[in-house]
Amino acid sequence: MVKAITPFSTRAKEGATDAPLGDFVIVDQTITPTAQAGFFDKNTGKLEGVLGSDKLFTIDATHEATPNGASVLSPQSTPPYIDMTGFNDLFIAIKPSKRGNFLITAVMGPNHLSFANLNPVNPASTLRYATNEASADFDNLLSDTEALTADVWNILYISQRIQNQKLLQFSITNNSGGESDIETAFMRLV
Repeated sequence: MVKAITPFSTRAKEGATDAPLGDFVIVDQTITPTAQAGFFDKNTGKLEGVLGSDKLFTIDATHEATPNGASVLSPQSTPPYIDMTGFNDLFIAIKPSKRGNFLITAVMGPNHLSFANLNPVNPASTLRYATNEASADFDNLLSDTEALTADVWNILYISQRIQNQKLLQFSITNNSGGESDIETAFMRLV
């Protein structure tokens, strides 16, 4: 607690005098830590918590014996999509059983689910985006061929490219030259 001088006493407030008096008032200088835990949604009245990055990877079921040239969609388990709402970045990890090239493309999720309140969507279609530049045309959100090592997790980082995508899947095309099991895992980052 600290004492601070008040410029006018209660007598000055009542009009008895104009002169500042040497009254002291106690000022509480306690620092109280706070944490942002979320906000109340104005439409539902429910508490919406602050998002945090995923602590662990979510591992999807294995796509077994994927032929050369064939594509698989991941994630395929429940839910069969990644909700990036409120997330900026993503780690995608791919563990093929055969070494070689794999095409990774960001695509729209299944059509039996809605994108926000829009349904049906165009499932497995390549997601497109445009930048804020005046001459920007739509381009693929993510479509890249990567040389992956067999029987280990190949971890790739996607920074802000797919942020806030609500119904995201990845199409992974096996271009390794032979049949391959494909495992995938995902970790979202705020």
